[in-house]
Amino acid sequence: MKPDDAGQRLDKWLWAARFFRTRALAAAAIRGGKVRINDARAKAAKTLRAGDKLEVSRGDERIELTVIKLSTRRLAASDAAKLYAESAASLERAANRRESRRIGRLARTDFGQRPDKRSRRLLRRISGKDSSR
Repeated sequence: MKPDDAGQRLDKWLWAARFFRTRALAAAAIRGGKVRINDARAKAAKTLRAGDKLEVSRGDERIELTVIKLSTRRLAASDAAKLYAESAASLERAANRRESRRIGRLARTDFGQRPDKRSRRLLRRISGKDSSR
């Protein structure tokens, strides 16, 4: 029997595939309902097999993927990406999120520091909120 046929713990695979920095964080996310396997809530010791569909929520991002291979060792990021295939919808959401962050950075204005007393007076006068004149 191959190691892929036997299956692997879900928390260990999430750690090996670099979705979480530690197995404890992976297990905590699973306990918190942030990971679903085949559209059902999972437990950390759930046996994962190649072909299973996972949905991982981290912060505001939701990643939908299909398990391709299993690994008991934590791999380099480039090799870990070969363990799964992300869905097209998930990739599109990630691209939209990146684009909105990029636009947000461009739109942000940085004045460097708070305006001094003279500048505040000028700003109030320009905005029409100056009651002294």
